[in-house]
Amino acid sequence: MTNYLTPNFSFAPMIPERASGSRVWDTEGRELIDLSGGIAVNALGHSHPALIEALTEQAQKVWHISNLYTTQPAQDLARRLVENSFGDKVFFCNSGAEANEAALKLARKYGRDHFGAHKTEIVSCVNSFHGRTLFTVSVGGQPKYSQDYAPLPQGITHVPFNDIAALEAAVGEQTCAVIIEPVQGESGILPAEREYLEAARRLCDRHGALLVFDEVQTGIGHTGKLFAYEHYGVKPDIMSLAKALGCGFPIGAIVTTDKIAPTFGPGTHGSTFGGNPLACAVANRAFDIINTPETLNHVETQGRKLQTTLTGLCNKTGVFKQVRGMGLLLGAVMADAYENRAGEIFNAALKHGLMVLVAGPNVVRFAPSLLLNDEDLAEGMKRLEAAVNEWLAAA
Repeated sequence: MTNYLTPNFSFAPMIPERASGSRVWDTEGRELIDLSGGIAVNALGHSHPALIEALTEQAQKVWHISNLYTTQPAQDLARRLVENSFGDKVFFCNSGAEANEAALKLARKYGRDHFGAHKTEIVSCVNSFHGRTLFTVSVGGQPKYSQDYAPLPQGITHVPFNDIAALEAAVGEQTCAVIIEPVQGESGILPAEREYLEAARRLCDRHGALLVFDEVQTGIGHTGKLFAYEHYGVKPDIMSLAKALGCGFPIGAIVTTDKIAPTFGPGTHGSTFGGNPLACAVANRAFDIINTPETLNHVETQGRKLQTTLTGLCNKTGVFKQVRGMGLLLGAVMADAYENRAGEIFNAALKHGLMVLVAGPNVVRFAPSLLLNDEDLAEGMKRLEAAVNEWLAAA
């Protein structure tokens, strides 16, 4: 097939045509088990009937009305987010990158408005990932994503993840924000340590900086709680969301407090499609399904099963040396003998009808539907084991 798209993506050698639940069928009719979840997006699997119904109902009412007006779906979704989080106000956009862009702009403006022009520095973590805009790719701690786009925005400091001493040395009166992923996603599914997030909260309070949690990948149920910060008992000042929020329909958001929200006065920030009625209608229905004890308990149960099975595969094959993560957001770290070859496991799995992910060159990542059932989990692991054994035989 001729590819008419720019070459910044390396597409897999198959074209998905339809999907249901955790199963995908390509254009040749081959069935695959999906344990990738559209990179932690398809939180309710594919083609969930309740989401189709919500989208269809809203499509017959209004698609777009502009941000000169608010809509009931947007207000309803904002209310759900506020009532179930630390926050008081919500800003809607279209993606995780836009959510983080908004969070960082809000933090910079809050610092300037309340403390003066000197309070601009953003402290981020090495190997973090916060999006692909020029600002967010600069704040992200992976030079491979930013080095070709210099000159980059200034006033950004990167410190090692989970290193309290480095954080203490970096945060000062010049700091307007510290941004952290509670579980580093793209760099290898690395959970933050409780003491690290507690230190970040303490330092931000001491120096008048805002604590921003990037929950684009961890938010909306993937860790077994609605938001990952709930595992730690540490509340941020701003939280960014996207991915699972719309379960495949593009939407992003930031949640913040009444103390901070007024910084975004009329005209200070915006988004043409932010709060789109179609996206919010889908997200409302998805939220109501995910934010139940049944779904969140299911995530914890299935996450333990997946982690146990992957650990067994570690012991049996020696390909992986560690399984880490939370809930149904897990990473299998390649053993030293197979370091940086996670991409080969991705390809081997696809040959065996299994869709997984990588997180950097050394971690195979799993972010399946939060409704993953026992049958699909077992079949997926069966296919992974067959793929790993075939790959080992040829390695």
